[in-house]
Amino acid sequence: MKKIILLFLVVGSSFAALAQKKVEITFQTDGVCGMCEKRIETALLDMDGVWTADWDRETHATYVVYNPKKLSEMDLHKTVAGVGHDTPKVKAKDEDYAKVHACCKYRDEEVTSAHHGG
Repeated sequence: MKKIILLFLVVGSSFAALAQKKVEITFQTDGVCGMCEKRIETALLDMDGVWTADWDRETHATYVVYNPKKLSEMDLHKTVAGVGHDTPKVKAKDEDYAKVHACCKYRDEEVTSAHHGG
């Protein structure tokens, strides 16, 4: 009887893991190059509860599959902004944006002022 109960618990927990709710979303993220892509995707994939993260260089679309019981959509936007990339819901702080490589700068007005000491 103990073996049957143990088997039920193992099988039941496996089904519970498979049945976790997944949400797929896509949102715009500012960026310009492969380094941006790696930074955005890595930041998202490092989050507990994110299964998939993909940023498209051409469209600037960020596609994410995540567990809404662990994260909110706003958490995703804040994480991307935290590594220096603006989204429609969260603008990266100037100090986070300043950390991205020079070729990754996408804010035209700030690129110009940065080169002139502003």
